[in-house]
Amino acid sequence: MLNEERVVLMTKMAAFEEHEGKRSLDIGSYFRSDYISWQVLKSIISATIAFVVVFAMYIFYDFEIFMTDIYKMDLLEFAKNVLFYYLGTVGVYALISYIVYTVRYSRAKKNLRVYYMNLHKLSSMYRNE
Repeated sequence: MLNEERVVLMTKMAAFEEHEGKRSLDIGSYFRSDYISWQVLKSIISATIAFVVVFAMYIFYDFEIFMTDIYKMDLLEFAKNVLFYYLGTVGVYALISYIVYTVRYSRAKKNLRVYYMNLHKLSSMYRNE
C-alpha cells in the first residue's frame, strides 16, 4: 500500500536532488574555510587576468601617445599608481567574492541539513511500517 506522505516526501527530495541538490552536495563536500578560500583564490586569479586585459587595452588604445609620454613621466610613480589600482580592484573583488561564497556555502549547508532531515524522516517511515 502506498503511503501518500512518503510519496510526497520522496518527490520533494528527488526534485531537490535533481536541481539544486547537485550543487549543494558538491559544496557540502568541502569544509567551510576550504571552499571559501578556493573560490576566493579563483576570483583573485580571474580579477588579475581581467585587470591585465583592461590595462593592456588602456595602454594600446593610445599607444603612440603613451610611447611619447613615457620619457616624460615618472615611471616609479606610474608603477605605484598601477599597483594601487590593481590592489584596489583585486581587494574589492576578493571581498565581494568572499561575501558571495560565504552566503552560498551557508545556504547549501542549510539545504543539505533539511535534505538529511527529510532522509532521516523517510527512513523512520520505512522502519515504522
